[in-house]
Amino acid sequence: MSVELSVRNERAFAYTGGKAFDATLPVVVFIHGGELDHCVWILQSRYLAHHGHAVLAIDLPGHGRSGGTALASIEAMAEWTIALLDSARVKTAALVGHSMGSLVALECAARFPERVRRIALVGTAFPMRVSPELIEATKARESEAHLMINHWSHSALAHYPSNPGPGFWVAGGNLRLMQRQKPGVLHADFAACDGYKAGLDRAAQVKCPALFLLGRLDAMTPARSGRELAAAVPGSTVKLLGDAGHNLMGEKPDEILDVLAEFLRA
Repeated sequence: MSVELSVRNERAFAYTGGKAFDATLPVVVFIHGGELDHCVWILQSRYLAHHGHAVLAIDLPGHGRSGGTALASIEAMAEWTIALLDSARVKTAALVGHSMGSLVALECAARFPERVRRIALVGTAFPMRVSPELIEATKARESEAHLMINHWSHSALAHYPSNPGPGFWVAGGNLRLMQRQKPGVLHADFAACDGYKAGLDRAAQVKCPALFLLGRLDAMTPARSGRELAAAVPGSTVKLLGDAGHNLMGEKPDEILDVLAEFLRA
């Protein structure tokens, strides 16, 4: 089940977890990472939608089923997210963001504190630098960039027997999800992450409860950098997941869900 909203005269898609969206319930907005879409949150969004929350797992502009073009900066994505809340008639929400989406959630919490009641940042770091070689590959050699990113996003390429979903290929599914995004989205997303400079300033401005979920083997956003960002957020909580890379929702879906559910209940 999903909703289609109009945000700045463009279609905005959000998955609602298999339940009709009810803005009178505590709202949780899931924000995906670069070159991805709402599908990365299927397990977490579906569980919470069936356990007392209203869920919006969004597709950012130009991604997945949303219209428009990919936005050029984290700041613009944050402003768009708040405009989406307005369109959905949501006064306040908890924001859960992965990678690029974590920076969007951080920006929202700092700049729009009256709209954000708590944030969970998954696979995050600041600065979220991207090497010049990879930036160039995202622009000129997308297929090559997809393979590099997918390799660096996982702690291993073979997850059996630890994979909780027999027959589900974690790395292959993540690669296919990137491949189905529109041309140009990858470069826009990675350039936005690399160009974001306000992370530490925004972190110091966060007033709501903040949870950091980090992967011990994350090669894209190293846990060390995630801890440094968490230290700048007053009163934040850090949860380190062992044997997990950057694709935390794919490699450790149950663990991520358990920690998020507890954090959102509080």
